[in-house]
Amino acid sequence: MKRLAMCVALACVMLQAAAADKKMDAFVSRLMARMTLSEKIGQLNLQPAGDVTTGAAMDTEVGGMVARGELGAVLNLKGKDKIRALQQVAVEKSRLGIPLLVGLDVIHGYHTILPIPLAQACSWDVEGIERGARMAAEEASSDGISWTYSPMVDIALDARWGRIAEGNGEDPYLGSLIAAALVRGYQGDFSDRTHIMACLKHYALYGAVEAGRDYNTVDMSHLRMFNQYFPPYKAAVEAGVGSVMTSFNLVDGQHATANRWLLEDVLRRMWGFGGFIVTDYSSIAEMVRHGFGDLAHNSELALKAGTDMDMCSQGFLKHLEQLVKDGRVSKRLIDQACRRVLEAKYRLGLFDDPYRHCGLSDAEQAKYLFTAEHRQAARDFTAETFVLLRNEGNLLPLSKDCKIALIGPNADTTDGMLGTWCVSRPASDAYPSLRRAMEQAVEGRGKVFFAQGCNIAPYGRMRTAGNSWYIPEVDSEKAHTEAMEAARQADVIVCAMGEGADYSGESHSRTTLSMPETQLSLLRDLAALGKPIVLLNFAGRPTTMEWERHHIPAILNVWFGGTEMGTALCDVLFGDKVPCGRLTVSMPRAVGQEPLYYNHLRTGRPVRDDETRFRNYQSNYFEVSNGPAFPFGFGLSYTQFTYGPMQVKQQGRSVEVTVDVTNSGSRDAYEVVQCYIHDIACRYARPVKELKAFERVFLRAGETKTVHLALSEASLSYYDMQGTLFFEPGEFDIMVGANSRDVQTKRVTVK
Repeated sequence: MKRLAMCVALACVMLQAAAADKKMDAFVSRLMARMTLSEKIGQLNLQPAGDVTTGAAMDTEVGGMVARGELGAVLNLKGKDKIRALQQVAVEKSRLGIPLLVGLDVIHGYHTILPIPLAQACSWDVEGIERGARMAAEEASSDGISWTYSPMVDIALDARWGRIAEGNGEDPYLGSLIAAALVRGYQGDFSDRTHIMACLKHYALYGAVEAGRDYNTVDMSHLRMFNQYFPPYKAAVEAGVGSVMTSFNLVDGQHATANRWLLEDVLRRMWGFGGFIVTDYSSIAEMVRHGFGDLAHNSELALKAGTDMDMCSQGFLKHLEQLVKDGRVSKRLIDQACRRVLEAKYRLGLFDDPYRHCGLSDAEQAKYLFTAEHRQAARDFTAETFVLLRNEGNLLPLSKDCKIALIGPNADTTDGMLGTWCVSRPASDAYPSLRRAMEQAVEGRGKVFFAQGCNIAPYGRMRTAGNSWYIPEVDSEKAHTEAMEAARQADVIVCAMGEGADYSGESHSRTTLSMPETQLSLLRDLAALGKPIVLLNFAGRPTTMEWERHHIPAILNVWFGGTEMGTALCDVLFGDKVPCGRLTVSMPRAVGQEPLYYNHLRTGRPVRDDETRFRNYQSNYFEVSNGPAFPFGFGLSYTQFTYGPMQVKQQGRSVEVTVDVTNSGSRDAYEVVQCYIHDIACRYARPVKELKAFERVFLRAGETKTVHLALSEASLSYYDMQGTLFFEPGEFDIMVGANSRDVQTKRVTVK
């Protein structure tokens, strides 16, 4: 009976959805019957309003374009009152009154800034990530935003690429779970005013740019696309993402924006995507530089390939009507693209209420923006993202009764804690720096001696690319002296060092991954004092810490944690919370290892990752071992976890893995139990390890839990070069452990 009731309920939902789709189709058809060709083309045009710079500067007279029906959407306009005024032009002064889509890069929070996406992924808290997206949507929608250019789900294997900060790491399985969670968090079911449309990006393969240099080219096999890079995109589509953004790079020698196989064959036909496709910033215009012809020709190519909306190039606006007259583009393609854009606006409820995202009063809006509830939620979640890499002698947590020297360029900055893509951050004095948070945490008990100690990096070329304007430039000699004096007065030294917040993100690629010498030199001098040191490594990417990991007893990788980072850091430093982050990227020993990732293919001359001797005529380096300094999935705690023997049970082509995990320490904490597989012999080469299941389990001190991890037939399958998922019977190694390196293994035969 229960099963029957579920089937009836599902059937009712499907019938309701079909009725809603029929109603939408009828509405859009009636509207399009009234539209001229130029008005339809106008719906395919997206232009920046100029409040935020996210691409090459372009002047557009937005209000006039809206009134003339030449604009379907706008980006980079902030503030509900300005957005309402522009929406009013669209609704009341254009001929048909079609409302605008208003988009913005709401990447990791709106006013309440959450940790950068890479840090969020390191929480392995998929539900927490979804809640963060829901919170960001609530804030953004209260200020007029109806569309976010997120999630970015590009698999990134090269730490030199600055936009690795914006993604979820190197693993397609975990990345897929996070992609779907973000879509659900932003969009909900579109029934509520706080739901906004998500935009999956960058489709496709942008995270694989050669040499880790932004906007560079990409070339790879279809086998690798389907198995390593495509899964997170597919997961977002299956979660119902409303829009997809094309990437800047080539795929099979064609620009992603004009690649019919990519957009029509895979995205729409194979995966069933039904929303609209928008270009990235000026992509159609940039095709000229790639060598594909002039703007008119590239606009034709893009539309025929399946691109629906042109961001910033104005190629559609300027050329489609003439291309129709010349017989090069059919009206059917323009109708198809226009319908998709109008359907997106319908789903968002903009035809019912064009002001639903920009109609709140100031008092009503205050209930959503940077509230105490949101800030507390952000503080709790931020604490989950820090990854403890080293803690010799249990130096951490610190006592609030001690004297602390807080030193480093990231110690007394607020904007410097936020990371990339914070276009709507609150005022700098609205939230505390680490220094202020630490002083408040130890008030009445301990003492904090602060010194910046050095500049964040040598200036010169870096001043243009990563000048970190929010960190004062100081006299190096004087600052060094102040830091040493502060350290001598303290019981323990806490160093807030590493990258600046603007060292990662779009257009911020690097050739070095080590700490800038200005900081490392000071760190060496501080270590020479012989006092205990805690290094807080600020980073927007995996960084190298070869000297640090051998000489600094405690290292906490803190990424860039957003507005509540200062208080969250103090929660962890002083033991009010236990660090539970686990890496979703491999931390290299040297930049020359990049791209570095755990799920690599085998070689015919393999050398173990931990081999310390150079092996001639084998696949290894002169200078360092093959393996990372800290592997994918790694992270320490303030307690210890013990794993019992794993058990494997087969039923048909499904495998159930069980393992007892014990918190053998003295602190309640989370452990992330990870399950990997390796397919022993296949038609195509398979990775040495693949994450296929995990469980984030909370264990009280002394508690043991039996963790069950299920592997389905799909978990043991992989894609062929046509994108067909298939299973090959045979032997599999099943691995369970606390990270991708430290695992126990059992071999099974699945028929």
